[in-house]
Amino acid sequence: MADSKTAERKTLVLTGASRGIGHATVKRFSQEGWRVLTCSRHPFDARCPWPGGEENHIQIDLADPNKTIQGLEVIKTKINGRLDALVNNAGISPKGPGGKRLNTLETDLRTWGQVFHVNFFSSVVLARGLQHELAAAKGSVVNVTSIAGVRVHPFAGAAYATSKAALAALTREMAHDFGPLGVRVNAIAPGEVETAILSPGTDKIVEKLPLQRLGQPREVADVIWFLCSDQSSYISGAEIEVNGAQHV
Repeated sequence: MADSKTAERKTLVLTGASRGIGHATVKRFSQEGWRVLTCSRHPFDARCPWPGGEENHIQIDLADPNKTIQGLEVIKTKINGRLDALVNNAGISPKGPGGKRLNTLETDLRTWGQVFHVNFFSSVVLARGLQHELAAAKGSVVNVTSIAGVRVHPFAGAAYATSKAALAALTREMAHDFGPLGVRVNAIAPGEVETAILSPGTDKIVEKLPLQRLGQPREVADVIWFLCSDQSSYISGAEIEVNGAQHV
């Protein structure tokens, strides 16, 4: 059970916290005084620069439905009946030999299943499992989709792209269903952001972007923060593109 001091702080549950956008999101919310429960398939890394990180870390393999459900029960023991925000940021994008893009002709069924469990199914499992805690706090859910969900991308594989398109549709459905509980559900769709998931050749895409630069993880984290804050109190069912006008 959380102590009284912890209970007074707002709480975020964040998946995919081990790098990139996830790391930047932990930092952004921690700066605002939030308690952040990080979820990752990796154990806690002592190099992470935020206080209380190890005790607030839950190791979950979101590719395994049974382990996702088990992890959900661990989360519940840590949030004391209230959850102010859930950010479904975890995502995987498997590659072929030499980093080759996996298309619909080359992606095997096991890979499809793994990608969809992490990128799509885990989001609805966690949100549905934490619905009462989210409702108690009139909280917010943010699903992290991708520009690959609306157009064929030169590097993102077919399973990744379709899982993100499905997550965008799920965001609309969840906004409809969670709204009566007082819970807002939105999505952000990043474009080319400077993280470890970038593929060789991304510089050719960046050259053609209107802003002509990569996005930074902190810029994405700022939008996530906005959607979880009171500043966006009447926004629900939206998908905000964070891509330097790559979509135009």
